[in-house]
Amino acid sequence: MSDAVSTLTIEDQIKQAIESHIPDSTAEVGGDGRHFEIQVVSPAFEGKRTLDKQRLVYAALNELMAGSNAPVHAIARLETLVPE
Repeated sequence: MSDAVSTLTIEDQIKQAIESHIPDSTAEVGGDGRHFEIQVVSPAFEGKRTLDKQRLVYAALNELMAGSNAPVHAIARLETLVPE
């Protein structure tokens, strides 16, 4: 992990991972440090089923959720929206 990434909060790391993985997305992240609530807005979700939108987000978070010492333990709430 680079020094730049390690100085970010886990919430900022989640936001950065999502926004760099999903085109034209904006992410809002909250939580208690292990369980997170995430809202993602992206035109990339247009026409996709809920499960497919969630898979895009989880793919972006794969590295942060992998392994027994992963910084992200669970996503308590995930909302995926298309911009109005």
